[in-house]
Amino acid sequence: MELKLELYRQCLAAVHERIAAAQTAIEGLQHDANEETKSSAGDKYETGRAMMQLEMEKHGQQLSEARRSKQALEKMDVTRPYSETHPGCIVKTNHGNFFLAISAGPFTVAGETFVSISPGSPLGSKLLNCKAGDVVSVNNREYKVLEVY
Repeated sequence: MELKLELYRQCLAAVHERIAAAQTAIEGLQHDANEETKSSAGDKYETGRAMMQLEMEKHGQQLSEARRSKQALEKMDVTRPYSETHPGCIVKTNHGNFFLAISAGPFTVAGETFVSISPGSPLGSKLLNCKAGDVVSVNNREYKVLEVY
């Protein structure tokens, strides 16, 4: 149980970092846009504003995605044990350990590495509702579920 809680905390911290980074980038771009004054090189100014707008949209999308990830985490119950894979569980396979939560990359807890994957990812969707002993295939690689909790 402690293992799942720690993985959950690390995922939440990663999401908070993404949110903060996106907000900081948007605020910085907004500040730059407010400071910029139109010069005699009109086309150059317009091109710069368009590029800045594209960057703001990109960071806005990253912020939205991070907020969706945070909402997904908040809906998970990592305190209950699972016999079948569901969001919020740990899945140990012959090709590694996974935390079925959000796409947040690898974390090392208690000397073991766990990759946090989204239930919507190719591997995550195949692993949903599996039990120990089940085998799923993704990209010509077979994953045997060894343990679920």
